[in-house]
Amino acid sequence: MSIEIANESGVPVDEPSIVSAARFALDRMGVSPLAELSVLLVELDVMADLHERWMDLPGPTDVMAFPMDELDSARRPDAAGLGPALLGDIVLCPAFAKDQAKKAGHSLLDELHLLTVHGVLHLLGYDHAEPAEEREMFTLQNRILADFRSATAEAERLAVQRASDSKLLGAVGLEHSDQPEPSDPTT
Repeated sequence: MSIEIANESGVPVDEPSIVSAARFALDRMGVSPLAELSVLLVELDVMADLHERWMDLPGPTDVMAFPMDELDSARRPDAAGLGPALLGDIVLCPAFAKDQAKKAGHSLLDELHLLTVHGVLHLLGYDHAEPAEEREMFTLQNRILADFRSATAEAERLAVQRASDSKLLGAVGLEHSDQPEPSDPTT
């Protein structure tokens, strides 16, 4: 899965983590590994311009999704057997999201993960205009985010454990390198 990210927002963020959240959501939704996605982080004024131009709404917003490929109404892009596709663009506004994160009581990165998953779901055809659609989309979004957080925490736990094991093995002289033992030239 190809995920490109560009941060033009002026706000430093953990870009690899945002890509990981997008990849996790796409994997969870069964999107083809050949799919392509672009994530763009922009400043408030750029987002305000996009919001007004495409949604006819004033001021900036947190996330916008721009699907690229025309979708067959009978088949969603997360349907099995679908080939490569250019899914589209997710545009995030960290400056706008920062206030939302503060109000929600979590970090900016947590908010950007939420918005990334939200954007992925929009690209896959989910919406929240009607109450039933909103319930479906937000339930799915919350499940994906909870699973992503669990997977991330487990990966971090394993990394700490590996580092601890490596340190201990090195202290007792048992640490082996990833390099193969040199062969004996005399044999």
